[in-house]
This record gives sequence, C-alpha cells and structure tokens, in this order.
Amino acid sequence: MSTRPPIPYDFLPQVPALTVESDDVRDGERMAETHVFNDWGSTGQNVSPHLRWSGAPEGTLSYAVTCFDPDAPTGSGFWHWLLFDIPADVTELPAGAGAGDGGVGVHGRNDYSHNAYGGAAPPPGPPHRYIFAVHALDVEKLGLDADTPPAVVGFNITAHTVARGYVTPEYQN
Repeated sequence: MSTRPPIPYDFLPQVPALTVESDDVRDGERMAETHVFNDWGSTGQNVSPHLRWSGAPEGTLSYAVTCFDPDAPTGSGFWHWLLFDIPADVTELPAGAGAGDGGVGVHGRNDYSHNAYGGAAPPPGPPHRYIFAVHALDVEKLGLDADTPPAVVGFNITAHTVARGYVTPEYQN
C-alpha cells in the first residue's frame, strides 16, 4: 500500500471525466525545467504548460484550471495555479497562458502569493505530483476576485464542477 496521499479529487463528489491532454506534460513523467519555478532554490523558466481538453457535458458555462501539489510538506498541499472564469468556448491554453498578464479568465492568488502560474519548487526528497486539473463549471462566473484565498477559490470551483479531468506530471529537486 502506498504511503502517499491520494490524488485530492478522489474524495470529492464524483462527476463525469473530461479528457485533458498536454503537449508539454504527461502523467507520471518528470516535468521539464521550463515549467519549474525560478526562485525558492529552483532555477526553472516558470512557464505554464500547454493544456487542451474535451468532453465537457451540455450545460458547461465556463472552466477553471488549477495546479495543485498534494505532496507539499504543508499539511494542506500547495496551490501553484488557479485560473477561473474561462469562457465555455475556450478548450485549450497555450504554454505560457499562466503568465497572469491578461488573456483569458481570472488568475487567482496562488500559494506563492502571485496571481499567475508558479512552477514546481519542491524541497529535496521524493518526487512531488503536480495535478493540472480542468474543471467544467455550471456558472459563467464564480463571483470571486483575483485576491480570493486559494482554498476559497477551490471550494467554489468544487461546488460548481460538472466534469473534471487532469494530467499529473512529477518533479523532484
């Protein structure tokens, strides 16, 4: 039996699955330095990966994209990216969409206290999982602003999710 915590979406209400794919990251594979944070002892390029998704159910009014590290030594994981209020006609984000300088949707504050993507920067030790999740939502807007705490954004995303999918690469310092 594994001693690692489960993927954090295993205990949430069951919803239909979205297909999530990426040209940049893959399940269980090491994340490239391109997507690693450039601080906290890491020297990556801090570029969010390309993501595309399909299979949203009828009634999807928007999407949210998140990146969460359940293996962070915090007791509550670590939010690396929260992007919400993505219009329902958007089903792909290019690499770098997490820069936080406009574009599509609202960039919520991550656990680095940035309103943008913040790449992997785990402490030395075993690999960490980075769950890039796409959530199909039943509302056009969550009614939150960019400075809403990550846990509150996550709560609201979960309350409105009608389908979800993810890709989970790993990274180790």
